[in-house]
Amino acid sequence: MAGQTSKRAAAANAAFPEGSAPQRIVTAARRHFFAHGFRSVTMDDLAEELGMSKKTLYTAFPSKLDLLRAVLLDKFRSVQADLDRVTDDASADVRVTLQRLLAAMQQHTEEIQPPFVRDMRRETPAMFQLVQNRRRDLIQRYFGRLFEDGRKAGIIRKDMPARLMIEILIGATEAIMNPPKIAELGLTPTTGYMSIMTVIFEGLLTTKGRSR
Repeated sequence: MAGQTSKRAAAANAAFPEGSAPQRIVTAARRHFFAHGFRSVTMDDLAEELGMSKKTLYTAFPSKLDLLRAVLLDKFRSVQADLDRVTDDASADVRVTLQRLLAAMQQHTEEIQPPFVRDMRRETPAMFQLVQNRRRDLIQRYFGRLFEDGRKAGIIRKDMPARLMIEILIGATEAIMNPPKIAELGLTPTTGYMSIMTVIFEGLLTTKGRSR
């Protein structure tokens, strides 16, 4: 039983080759889950849409929870790839990189619609811990580096440690961007995310940083 669980976890964590059956399943599930929620999308529906046998689908992902985990990890891989492209552009100054980074994050947030957040709150609150852990890692990796560069360029305040800035950003994100709080405040993932970023960066940017 332990060996089977280990194999299932490894399958859900894997990055599948483009065009392979598992990746086709993940791509279709990601589209439907994020737009309509995952409660209303059945494994049978996905198999029929993809024109594959249910055996093939269940061999790749024995349960919808396994598939949901794979979808979330696929999402974070694509977020990381886009953020890497933004931050690897050595020709861009810090303000341009910041604008592009925020635009990329907003675009990825817009993919996630309220029904998905609703289902995360009702059906799989434990799975949200994966989302929080990956999101924390992304904030520390990309915004931590950017805050340091911004301080050197004079567009981010120097009277506050970069580490503290990161913890404030993470704390605000974790407090607001979770299914129960989003539902309570009547937010969408996009409006919640952009509100956090507006408040945080209004406080962190210098006069030079706000000028265009």
